[in-house]
Amino acid sequence: MKPSNILSIIFLSAALISCGSSSNDKKSDFSLKTNAPGNGISLHEDLNLSIKNPKNLQIDSIAYYINDARISENTNLSQQKLGKQNIKAIVYTGGEAQTITSPLLILNDEHPKVYTFELLNTYPHDITSYTQGLEFYNDTMYESTGQYKESKLRKVDYKSGDIIKNVNLSDEYFGEGLTVLHNKLYQLTWQKGTGFVYDANTLEKQSSFKYNNSKEGWGLCNDGNVLYKSDGTEKIWILDPETLEEKSFIQVYTNKGKIGRVNELEWINGKIYANIYQKDGVAIINPKNGAVEGVIDFTPLKKKVTQHQGLDVLNGMAFNTTTKSLFVTGKRWDKLFEVTVKPKK
Repeated sequence: MKPSNILSIIFLSAALISCGSSSNDKKSDFSLKTNAPGNGISLHEDLNLSIKNPKNLQIDSIAYYINDARISENTNLSQQKLGKQNIKAIVYTGGEAQTITSPLLILNDEHPKVYTFELLNTYPHDITSYTQGLEFYNDTMYESTGQYKESKLRKVDYKSGDIIKNVNLSDEYFGEGLTVLHNKLYQLTWQKGTGFVYDANTLEKQSSFKYNNSKEGWGLCNDGNVLYKSDGTEKIWILDPETLEEKSFIQVYTNKGKIGRVNELEWINGKIYANIYQKDGVAIINPKNGAVEGVIDFTPLKKKVTQHQGLDVLNGMAFNTTTKSLFVTGKRWDKLFEVTVKPKK
């Protein structure tokens, strides 16, 4: 299979915005000119900004910004986040200030690397579980499942598939992703705008929290300090671990465009691994800027599970720090796969 075909496993249509023209205030005497072409500008390129002054007015000074962060008229983009950004110029003339804005789309400057996997072991998995999230904590696997009136949180013996402990969610909630940080287990729900916090050892519910910016909960992971949350779009939100407030976000982009429907998340060796809903691939994402640095083709795994009417897509992955291997399953799959990831030859 050619790399372009493999990449199409997870690439969604690029929703690109025009970056060469400005969306300026009609009352302004000035307009903003950039060197960004209509389909965006690449990371590590230099962004060149200037002001068009058709009335030849006296300009005292100009201040340029990307998302309210001050930049110069010639700025290298290597430290910027990818995706849709906003350029602002404040032109000072005759004691007055005029503000001009323009959209900017920053794309990755490299094609994602393509990876495959080596299958190490196969374990049993509950065929009725609509898997939304997996996580290893103290060498024990935790699983969150979805569907109304079926959603649950579980501790699982991954080798045997036996359920160590089970907590059913109220019928009104559709369970989503989970993660464990500082002995607390965090679980999302889909459209209720609510997440739950449990004691990771006992699974006793301690509290709940609300989403303050995103509308939905999909996937969840952490880097040991903060939580990362997907909402079914190209955005991954960064949550304060104390207040669980969504403080900022990255946007998941390749060198071609955005990757939407980002779902289950897993933090592995400084990168975010993300299932893409309805796709058989996993994106490897730079958490600093949202760049898709690699994709893993897991297409063959679905053929290895029992084929039945309720069988659904690949979803659910957990990195075991003890075995240094990745565990992967899907919604209503009867198998859990232990794999190692390797470059595609």
